[in-house]
Amino acid sequence: MLFYGPPGTGKTSTVLALAKQLYGPDLIKTRVLELNASDERGISIVREKVKDFARMQLSNPPAGPAGVEYRKRYPCPPYKIIILDEADSMTQDAQSALRRTMETYSKITRFCLICNYVTRIIDPLASRCSKFRFKSLGGGDAGKRVGEIARLEGVQMENGVVDTLIRCAEGDLRKAITFLQSAARLVGAQKKKDGDAMDVDGGGQVVTVRSVEEIAGVIPDGTIERLTKAMDPKAKGVMYERVAQVVEDMVADGWSATQVLGQLYEKTVMDDQVQDRQKNKIVMAFSEADKRLVDGSDEHLTILDLCLRIAGALAS
Repeated sequence: MLFYGPPGTGKTSTVLALAKQLYGPDLIKTRVLELNASDERGISIVREKVKDFARMQLSNPPAGPAGVEYRKRYPCPPYKIIILDEADSMTQDAQSALRRTMETYSKITRFCLICNYVTRIIDPLASRCSKFRFKSLGGGDAGKRVGEIARLEGVQMENGVVDTLIRCAEGDLRKAITFLQSAARLVGAQKKKDGDAMDVDGGGQVVTVRSVEEIAGVIPDGTIERLTKAMDPKAKGVMYERVAQVVEDMVADGWSATQVLGQLYEKTVMDDQVQDRQKNKIVMAFSEADKRLVDGSDEHLTILDLCLRIAGALAS
């Protein structure tokens, strides 16, 4: 099998849950080999560790009445599973060496490759696998899971926190859970005055939307609104002075230029009042600013230039 898709969508969790249901607690250690990106996975590992595990004889379930009961609960199919997490980080040579191993020992060993970018898996490997694409999680399912975690952990949340977590995480459930945990610790730390380590996440305080946005580094809507108003060609005063002042304040507050870019893009390009002709120029300005930031340009100057170009496009 080949699982691919964005991070935090449950690829590794799915195959581990499948393995636990197939083999149970007694057999999973001898029937499943998991290699992560943190492990060395060059061609030598494929030739030695993976190949040795693939050709190893199958371990048997417990004997006697206990074994019969065990087989009723867990199917224990007659093959082992090798899980290669972050398979797209494997070298080309290692992937090529894996092809023959997958075919030779297919009767007693099955493989599950997990990656974020399926294009980095060589075609001969991909053609030997059943592909399963994991999409970014929708708000409904992810929201239910986050709400359930908060309930089980005893974390109190105000209305709108779950929606904010899902929006900030952008379909990455792992990131949403991390934000929730960090926000719970933040409000708990604010409550404790003696400086001792916290024993319980949340500390009885209520997690707010603002605390989640602070953890995620999201710029407040009011700040983005100020920047949008400053770029409005109909506003009073000299345009450069208006825009430069707001941009300078944002840089002084320490907001990330990449975050400004993302939120300003949503605010401007999704605005129905902006004409398509103007949006064409604005999107080009965003793409150039994004490239400059990746290349390491000065954040202050890049954002200032972007805002002035957007203002010019809106005025045309």
